[in-house]
Amino acid sequence: MNRDIIKYAFMNVRKRKLRSGLTVLSILIGVTAIYALVSFGIGLQLYVNSISEEAGIDKLFIQAKGIGAPGSDIGFKVTQDDVDFVEDINGVQDISGIYSKAVQVKKDSKVKYAYALGMDTDRINLIEEAFTVEIEKGRQLRNGELNGIVLGHNYQIKDKIFEKPIVLGEKIEIDAEKFEVVGFYEAVGNPQDDSNIFMTFEAYERMFPDRKNTFGFIIIKANKNTNPSELAERIQDKLRKHKGQDKGKEDFFVQTFEDALQTFNNIILVLNGILLLIALISIVVAAVNTMNTMYTAVLERTKEIGVMKAIGAKNSGILMIFVMESGILGFIGGVLGISLGYLISKTGGSIAAAAGFSFLTPAFPLWLTLGCILFATSVGALSGTLPAVNASKLKPVDALRYE
Repeated sequence: MNRDIIKYAFMNVRKRKLRSGLTVLSILIGVTAIYALVSFGIGLQLYVNSISEEAGIDKLFIQAKGIGAPGSDIGFKVTQDDVDFVEDINGVQDISGIYSKAVQVKKDSKVKYAYALGMDTDRINLIEEAFTVEIEKGRQLRNGELNGIVLGHNYQIKDKIFEKPIVLGEKIEIDAEKFEVVGFYEAVGNPQDDSNIFMTFEAYERMFPDRKNTFGFIIIKANKNTNPSELAERIQDKLRKHKGQDKGKEDFFVQTFEDALQTFNNIILVLNGILLLIALISIVVAAVNTMNTMYTAVLERTKEIGVMKAIGAKNSGILMIFVMESGILGFIGGVLGISLGYLISKTGGSIAAAAGFSFLTPAFPLWLTLGCILFATSVGALSGTLPAVNASKLKPVDALRYE
């Protein structure tokens, strides 16, 4: 009997191709939106998790309070005195200041703007851990090197920053001074970080003597048995007193790497929530459309229902037929929606990667695919439940008389 009901439901769906197609289309749109948006959200979450694993949650950052990127305003700074003081605080394993300044980059008369970062070559491992990057080509900067630089990943890609890619050994101008490219860092995943320029402390201080011992930010690594959050509070308190500043009026802030990731996660959750809400509106519209389709089907097949009841069909059987039909419509819409959502996500991810936003890579776990199919099928079946109940309650005599 159940097999016959399924066959009969499929037959009725195929019989009304146009109406079934329009109903499937409305479900398809909603599922496509949900699948595509959630896949990007999952991809972003996986990216954040991978960064957390690579960098470790034992990192902290000290930055000056101000507007803009670190080092963009000389009025907001952290100093060598801050580094020296914090280095002696219990729980600090390693520490390094990072110079940061916007510079002009010139190649073959073409000019671009990027951030130059001055690094302490004795703390290269700490910096690479915090930035989650390693040398992809060439070599790392040498201690005291004045004319060598390491570039971000995007400089070696055609038309990404310059029309022609930069190669190892090539010389480019930074604020009218020539530097030789000795290495390239691997891709981080966003255009800003992948366009950075790295030089030694000595090279940076030679170019900008007025900024000596004035850092854009400070990187700290906590000891193994030290809680980073507790260390951040201790640093905040001790450094504030060292600088003679009132609580809440500090000209700096201390942030753990975990806190920075949590802030990013919160932004992702809010954005995903808003987008998902918009997608769910499509599903509500699809549910209403499915319900309308099934009500129309009940009206069209009133006599048919009367005949089935007259030959012994039970209310539960009639109910199952219409619920099955609406469930089939939901299932087909779900499968097609997932297929279209996958294509859209893959295409969007490829476009984002080509634009330098490789962190915007969608992910497609099995639970997301099965969940969307089950969700679409359930929405379809539930939308057809009320019309199905009405159909099952029709009296045989009234149904047979219906015109």
